[in-house]
Amino acid sequence: MGGVSTGPSEGVASILDTLRVGIVMLDGNGKILLWNPITEEILGWRSEQVVGRRIQDFLEDGYGEGERLRDQALREEGRWRGTMRILHSAGHRVAVEGRVTLLHDRQNRPVILANIVETSRIRAVEHDLAALDALFASSPLGIALFDTDRRYVRVNEALARLNQVSAEEHIGRTVHDILPSWMADEVSAVQSSVLETGEPVVDIVLRAPEGPGSRSVSYSRLTTDDGEVLGVSGVFMDVTERHEALEKIEAARERLALLDDVGVGLVDRFDVTAISQALASSLVPRLADYSSVMLISAAAHGGDLPDIELLTGKPLFQLGVAARDEGPTVNRMLRVGQDVPFLADSFFGRTLASGVPHVASSPRELLAATYPGDPKMQAALDLNVHSLMAVPLRARGVVLGLLVVSRAEGREPFGRDDIALAMELADRAGVSLDNARLYARERAGALMLQRSLLPQKVPEPPGVTVAYRYVPGSSGTEVGGDWFDVIPLAGGRVAFVVGDVMGHGLHAAVTMGRLRTAVRTLAGLDLSPDELLRRINDLADDFVQSSDDPLIATCVYAVYDPSTRRCSIAKAGHPPPLLLTETPEGSWEAQAIELPSGAPLGVGGVPFEPWELEIVEGSVLILYTDGLIEARGEDITQGIERLCELLSGGPVHRDPYTPATIEDACDSVIDDLDSRTASQPDDDVALLMAKLGGLPQGSAASWTFPAESYAVRRAREVVRRTLREWGLDALEDTTVLLVSELVTNSMRYAHGPIGVRMVRGGSLLVEVSDPLPDPPRERSALPDDEGGRGIRLVAREARRWGTRHGPMGKTVWFELALA
Repeated sequence: MGGVSTGPSEGVASILDTLRVGIVMLDGNGKILLWNPITEEILGWRSEQVVGRRIQDFLEDGYGEGERLRDQALREEGRWRGTMRILHSAGHRVAVEGRVTLLHDRQNRPVILANIVETSRIRAVEHDLAALDALFASSPLGIALFDTDRRYVRVNEALARLNQVSAEEHIGRTVHDILPSWMADEVSAVQSSVLETGEPVVDIVLRAPEGPGSRSVSYSRLTTDDGEVLGVSGVFMDVTERHEALEKIEAARERLALLDDVGVGLVDRFDVTAISQALASSLVPRLADYSSVMLISAAAHGGDLPDIELLTGKPLFQLGVAARDEGPTVNRMLRVGQDVPFLADSFFGRTLASGVPHVASSPRELLAATYPGDPKMQAALDLNVHSLMAVPLRARGVVLGLLVVSRAEGREPFGRDDIALAMELADRAGVSLDNARLYARERAGALMLQRSLLPQKVPEPPGVTVAYRYVPGSSGTEVGGDWFDVIPLAGGRVAFVVGDVMGHGLHAAVTMGRLRTAVRTLAGLDLSPDELLRRINDLADDFVQSSDDPLIATCVYAVYDPSTRRCSIAKAGHPPPLLLTETPEGSWEAQAIELPSGAPLGVGGVPFEPWELEIVEGSVLILYTDGLIEARGEDITQGIERLCELLSGGPVHRDPYTPATIEDACDSVIDDLDSRTASQPDDDVALLMAKLGGLPQGSAASWTFPAESYAVRRAREVVRRTLREWGLDALEDTTVLLVSELVTNSMRYAHGPIGVRMVRGGSLLVEVSDPLPDPPRERSALPDDEGGRGIRLVAREARRWGTRHGPMGKTVWFELALA
């Protein structure tokens, strides 16, 4: 019959199983001749119950108008189609759609053949088919059905337009016959996977390897209710515009992320070189393959910015570079610290002069970036650079230099969005670079001010070797208030002072300078350390500018007398001094000198107490500020212990009697500080080391006389003899005269023992002591007065003179310069 029968197949479903087509055969009189099993299922009547009966017995209205119309149609046309309601065996009516045909047997007797289907089932199938047809016809998405051999069975017009192949040409062909090879291979693999596993694949995006074109593909397996695999269905959509939009969104997100990262990376930097390098590094490879930051000299070295006309002919300084790879060619094009000369009419020159970014996209333009024959530009061509962009770095309308980025083979040339991004990056970086330039200039000025307030030259009296260091903190232009000083006193004695004004800024530095001046002034009065600190504390209100900013400062003040090797120390809330001494075992050990703490200057209410100790010759006194020992998360006692350990095993341990080793000890302490604070401590650091020794043997002599008339004569004799022994005959007359005047004055008013002491050092010191607390006063004597000229004589003949108080009275001293 033109087809091949496959025989009965159990378990294989078809649409006829869904529709359930019943067959009824009638004779010419309407008697039922055939009632097939499907009809039994539809109406519930068994064949033996209905065969031989008239069909009118089961119709809703018997033989009515509907039956007459049906018979008329059969006589005239030989067929009829319509809806009937037939009695079910259960008593209800079943609506069926029937197709009735008039036939004749061999004897030409009429026979009626009727096919019936439940109306509800056929309507569901019709709706499904109508929906499928509407979907294929109206869907803007491409839809295709494939058989198990992955051949097109049905496609809609949307897919035909998408593939640019007519719907008829799809049928019976595979995707390899229709789609480009780059897409067909992947689609075929997806179809095979869906057919084999049954797992649907949704929204796989296929992109053309070159040029525009992206397609979203979704596949699912087609099966019957019984699980028979019929093929696969596919939905296709052109997502080129969506993908391009997503790419634009992603590119915008990446640009914002780059802007954010650059902003974060530059915000806490105050060094021009560091900012330049951070900017260059952040752009590779996210924006370019090679990047460089080039600045004019003033921006690179913290100077004043010149007019743009003055930039012509002056090279730029390349301070920051980054590259995707390394090699000699890259080094020839990019090198930190390299000068970049250029001509005024060159690519770089025009960008600097106009402040407008320029893009070079050809070898000719690249070679014209600086000057003809520039090896850096030739190196760029050797690296296959095809697109170079120069963007001005500006701040407040002034061009500081250029940001130069380039792309090599394999990347797209710079576009409009890239230029806008580079301009935004350059503007942000320009502000940071200018701030760093101003910071460097202001910091240099602040440090210059601070150092000008510190000692420019430290004296070294006989018997004392001094070394010192000052390290500014990392507070930017906010300089600190740390200071140190070495003050020579009468008789070869020397005062050491280290202090720290709380806070930072110019106010702290100025207050520090005023405090240092006050300390030096009061030191000239030969006050004891505790008395000097008390007087400074009394003047605290004079050192501040307003009541809202009171003076808070710490200080330690020590006075050392080489002739007696005694040291008197007092401190005001300051870290304790250290003393490095030799142990009986021959090693050296640093220990903190436990002093009464005292309150910081400006606090008041706490007395200052002196501490006196005798120094072993060659010991080292160490004074410092808290920046040397403080560390985050560490108690201050731990810092003191660490410093003691360092000094106990440091350079002084090798040879404490040479000045060089004191300097080495300072270097060792600062190096340790650098290692702990990344070369820049948070707070300023002042460090003072003094190796304390005594005067040479026979450099001092002292005597005590009773307050008798012969005391003056005896004092003249011992002074004259001692000066001759010291070889100071040239000073004999002056010294004897002045001693006579002072001893006479003490004998007249003190009525107690009189002490005379002479010390030979850098000068000749003479001291006369008595129990009277009141100091002598210099006054003008009348011509006929017998006295009143002694102090005036001392003031005229001596280089310096003064009075100091002690626990037993006063001491008047004077100094004479050695011949």
